[in-house]
Amino acid sequence: MRNQLVILITILSISLGYSQEQTNSFTLEEAIQFALENNYSAINANRDIIDAQKQKWETIAGGLPQINGSLGYSNQLKQPVTLLPAELVGGAAGEFIPVVFSQPQSATATATLTQQIFDGSYIVGVQATKAFLSYSANNKEKTELDVRKQVVEAYGNVLLAEESIEILEKNKTTLEKNLFETSKLFENGLGEEESVDQLQITLSSIENQLQNALRLKDITLQMLNVSMGLDLNAPTQLKENLEDLTMSKMDLGILGIDFNINDNVDYKLAENLNEQRFFEWKLARSRALPTLNAYVNYGSSAYSESFDFFSGDQQWFDSSILGFDLNIPIFSSFKRSASTQRAKIALEKSKTQLTEAEQQIRLQLENAKNNYTLAIDNYETAKQNLTLSERIENKNQIKYKEGLATSFELRQAQTQLYTTQQEYLQSMVEVINNKTELETILNTKD
Repeated sequence: MRNQLVILITILSISLGYSQEQTNSFTLEEAIQFALENNYSAINANRDIIDAQKQKWETIAGGLPQINGSLGYSNQLKQPVTLLPAELVGGAAGEFIPVVFSQPQSATATATLTQQIFDGSYIVGVQATKAFLSYSANNKEKTELDVRKQVVEAYGNVLLAEESIEILEKNKTTLEKNLFETSKLFENGLGEEESVDQLQITLSSIENQLQNALRLKDITLQMLNVSMGLDLNAPTQLKENLEDLTMSKMDLGILGIDFNINDNVDYKLAENLNEQRFFEWKLARSRALPTLNAYVNYGSSAYSESFDFFSGDQQWFDSSILGFDLNIPIFSSFKRSASTQRAKIALEKSKTQLTEAEQQIRLQLENAKNNYTLAIDNYETAKQNLTLSERIENKNQIKYKEGLATSFELRQAQTQLYTTQQEYLQSMVEVINNKTELETILNTKD
């Protein structure tokens, strides 16, 4: 029995350890969907929607019946005295007698119902809640687009770092082989020391780049984790490779999509600002209207020489009031007029800003289309250049081994290859990022 218990504990410990070290694995689309649910900004955007709904009801409830209750107790430690003419009780004229009219202790219980009957600012406020909910929804949409863009860029940067490491390690292996062979030739008097030095310089540069790429991989993975809402150091793996992801983003058909400015989230937010200024103008105008409120009050009071208000013999005296409050703005030394005019100016400015926003968005769209087209062209060119550079480097490798090329010429060919490799990797990332930028403006996705 004891051995079985030990085995069970061991299995549970191994399982727990495995679950703690379990690696998260994502395709790009899976990473995006995960981020939309777990990214910190996305979570708060959802909370903003709930907050806007609560604020809507808060505004509406302000015009509905309100009931407030109050309890009061007082003990007059030194009661006030009133002087009455003595002749009222048979005394001499011109004399006064001190009188206390109330018992020293009193208690009151009151409930008041208030109801707003008419208030122009309340009507405007209720109308504005719809615009505020729309703003919150559009802001959530923008947050989701930004999160998606962040994840795509971070995902691409991780793939770029991984591909760079793979290429640099291959380059390092080739250089180490070249340096070893050249060093042996030099030791045997069949080569020049300069050739060894040239290769050593190139190898040192590649080693530095490799170390930097390894550090960048860790940093880009952390950036991806943060974008997705994961712990900074959570183990994460990517299911896709850079070239396949790039090919999936090669779609010139997106350039022909009809653009509807009303689908663009930045334009929607600009419209929300315009609506907000409109309701601010209506609110300023409503302040010139009268307000009417009603109230009904019911209360009960009791008086006693001592604190025995809960006694069954205590007598309570009821009272009730029904009333109306009408407030009519008459003259404010043109303060309300100036406020209304300022609100009108702000509304006109927002209309101008809306027009400007539309023009800027259309310009951004054309620029994004151009950048996407250029990114694809650069990718095709970089791919061709990589093939040529590999061919040139390979020929120089053969010539160098046969003594037909110098170490300087080999280093030039290698340097050109390494530069072309990085340009090729970067061109793929640019295709992915520029496609995402274009999709963000169009408010569409794969």
